Amino acid sequence: MDVEEENREIIIGGESVAPGESKLLKINIDRLPTGTLIDIPIYVFNAKKPGPVLLVQAGLHGDEINGIEIVRRMLKQKELKVKKGAVIAVPILNIFGFIHFSRDVPDGKDVNRSFPGTKSGSMASRIAYHYVTEIMHQMDFAIDLHTGGAQRHNFPQIRFTEEDKKSKDLAEIFNAPISFASRLIKGSFRNAAYRMGKPTIVFEAGESMRFDDYAILEGMQGILNVLKHFGMITKKGPLLVERKETILLKDRKWLRAPTAGMFIPEIINGSELKKGQLMGIVTDTYAKHTKRIKSPFDGYVISVNHQAVVNQGDALFHLGRGVS
Repeated sequence: MDVEEENREIIIGGESVAPGESKLLKINIDRLPTGTLIDIPIYVFNAKKPGPVLLVQAGLHGDEINGIEIVRRMLKQKELKVKKGAVIAVPILNIFGFIHFSRDVPDGKDVNRSFPGTKSGSMASRIAYHYVTEIMHQMDFAIDLHTGGAQRHNFPQIRFTEEDKKSKDLAEIFNAPISFASRLIKGSFRNAAYRMGKPTIVFEAGESMRFDDYAILEGMQGILNVLKHFGMITKKGPLLVERKETILLKDRKWLRAPTAGMFIPEIINGSELKKGQLMGIVTDTYAKHTKRIKSPFDGYVISVNHQAVVNQGDALFHLGRGVS
């Protein structure tokens, strides 16, 4: 009789998660000035049957709470407990930023510009170092959950690495409404993962410090799509209405404020655009001067600035042109 192959063991912070086990683990990072210890909570769901290890993480920027809610809901609904392989779920990577309503850690550094980090460096660098050494080497691929910052609302979108075909394939499986190749940023989690040969996609949806239920549902659906594709779950309930395959974008462009004033959008985020279509206006408070903002090409709007009062040069709309 053939002996069924057993899944691998996962070890984080010196604690083992054997095949068939699920555990909540913690990585100690630092302490507050009051002496309170700060840990990164890590959920591990390790199936008995062998398969890939997926890392699902949120809160790399502490104020980007839609991703945190995506992971929380999936934990609550037990949707990350898999039949084969393993899921490592990190609801909040940047605990310091989260408790301070901030993108960064208290010293002002961005954890997502600090990878692979150093053991004795800045707080951000140490968080990145522990993450690389404790978690990233054990994953096979990753989904990194983000939102727009600085009051910019991102329509649900997946970003992949052009140089990495596996990350593009992963983006297609996730099947967000919009997807496109995005350059690697020095010091980012995705860059570090790419250098380790670990395909990674970034899901961007909503804006910082604001819950967006549609964005949250899109993120949950995408993660379930990935789990189902790799046979890690046997079924997934439809969260959203069926839609066509993801729209792949090529060229992208930011439209910026031509002058200072009050910004009034005239389109809905995610809308399909025609060249010359009115997208919004920037006007003074006396209704004397108005600048009209029009689409420079046929395409889609993938981000809108929700700042009501803008300065000249502020980013207002992010547009993308679909691959024909």
